[in-house]
Parts: sequence; C-alpha cells; structure tokens
Amino acid sequence: MTRKYTEMQQKFLDVLFEEARGDTCVAKKLAGYSPNMPTAQVVSALEDEINDLTKKFISRTATKAAYALSEVMGSPTDLGNKEKIVAAKDFLDRGGFSKIEKLEIKADNPVFILPAKVEDDEDPD
Repeated sequence: MTRKYTEMQQKFLDVLFEEARGDTCVAKKLAGYSPNMPTAQVVSALEDEINDLTKKFISRTATKAAYALSEVMGSPTDLGNKEKIVAAKDFLDRGGFSKIEKLEIKADNPVFILPAKVEDDEDPD
C-alpha cells in the first residue's frame, strides 16, 4: 500500500536533498510549512521516508567518495590526503561498501566436539 502524503509533506521530501541540501529546517520552509510548526514534528511524521531518501542519497553519491580515493592514489603526497581517505572510507562504509574481512583458521591437529550420541530408545528431550 502506497502512503498518501499531504502536498506539503511531498514538497518537503522533494526538496530535502535538492534545494535544502539535507537541512530539514530549510526543507520545511520551502515546503510551505508555518514557521511555528516544529521541525521535529514534520520530521517524525516522515521518519521512514527520510531514512530511505538518506540511503538513496548515500548510494548516489558514493561514487564521489570512490573517486576521491582514486585521486589520492594518483598524488599521494598532497596535503589533506589523510583526511580525504578517512572521510571517503566512512562515507563508503555507511553506504554499504565496507571492506570485507575474512578470517581463516588453521590447526595442525583439529579437534571436533560433537554432541552426545542419542540411542534410539532414549528421548532426546
């Protein structure tokens, strides 16, 4: 079922990551809400939608972070590279592009502990 929005709610969602640049107070004003309307009230009514839009925004702009990392590789001695790397990594992690960690365990004499054997005439519970 698709949720129905008021005209102002739809406008708020439309401008939030465009003209308002993520600023909920600016988006509220652009959507035509009264200055007396608490921003928290507008946001709480659209919390799920704002979360979805935020995830989409991060996905759309993750390419900029990836590109920033590649620029650092091209000129590794430039000032500010450390900060660029940290910011790009954090942004990519939040977008779900984090480094995959693998753990390999080796043992010379592996030991397996198995549960006790249950006889056919015994009740396992």
